[in-house]
Amino acid sequence: MIELPQAQSLMAGPLGGWLQQQKDMRSEAQAESHRRMWKAAIVLGPVLIFAWIAIPAPMQLKAVVTGMVFIAATAWTRRPIAEARKSVKDGINRAIAQSLGLSFTIDSLPGTGFRRAKALGMVPRHDRARFEDHWSGEIAGHHFELHEAKLEEKRGSGKNRRWVTVFRGAIITMQYGRGIHSRTLLLREGKHRGFFGGRKDAVKLDGERFESVPIVHPEFEDAFDAWTTDPVEARYLIHPSYVERLLEIENSFAGKDICALFDGRHERGDLVIAVKTGNMFESGHMNAAMDEQMVARTIEQFGTLARLAETMNEFR
Repeated sequence: MIELPQAQSLMAGPLGGWLQQQKDMRSEAQAESHRRMWKAAIVLGPVLIFAWIAIPAPMQLKAVVTGMVFIAATAWTRRPIAEARKSVKDGINRAIAQSLGLSFTIDSLPGTGFRRAKALGMVPRHDRARFEDHWSGEIAGHHFELHEAKLEEKRGSGKNRRWVTVFRGAIITMQYGRGIHSRTLLLREGKHRGFFGGRKDAVKLDGERFESVPIVHPEFEDAFDAWTTDPVEARYLIHPSYVERLLEIENSFAGKDICALFDGRHERGDLVIAVKTGNMFESGHMNAAMDEQMVARTIEQFGTLARLAETMNEFR
């Protein structure tokens, strides 16, 4: 069993001392944000009122400009809080990563796991992507990487054009730890439907033909569909214990629509997971009383990954 650090132990060490020093910084950031709100109201309020009354322009144009000014002013007033949250988040997550023998960086680039998830339809089509919160290292003898992805699609046209978030969640790539040769994809039920309904017999993804295979465990056959380039090997890969761990990850991350790829194209095989979540690892709370709770939540999320890695060791 992997021994995870306790939130109380971390808070009793250097992390707790550092967070105590950040209390004044957080209070000052909140005070500066309030000062900026008053400045914005005093300066922009009369200007906008004058513009609405005195400038001859279409009402719709005035409303658009007012909205843009309001958005810019809000961003300016909230910036001190955003910077304080980012600083605290970075400090907490780095301490947690160090205790787990991992590395953490706030900024991130898309990894090979994301590119494979995109090619195989594990994430929605999108027009732009942003990545953050990159964790990497080794868990239970398996190298892994995790980062958050925010994917957006441009919709509408003209003045109605807008960016819509189509996916926000975690992309996890973990070394499988045994030689596999095929690619097996586990998707939420109903992803690839035929023209007249029902699951397709086969689909072409990333230049390969994936056949539909049954999930023999009755608890999961209504929740997932499985697709593979090798039906024989897939029987060993889709083990009920793996599916249970995947659902545990989904629950721990307060996520949904988890899917997974067992990929034999890479040395000794990889497991790639994509799961929709909220904004994860936001441990930089402005309320210092929440620090220990946020630390404990992040540690528990990594506990689910550790249990998945241990399960993979059991069935090598």
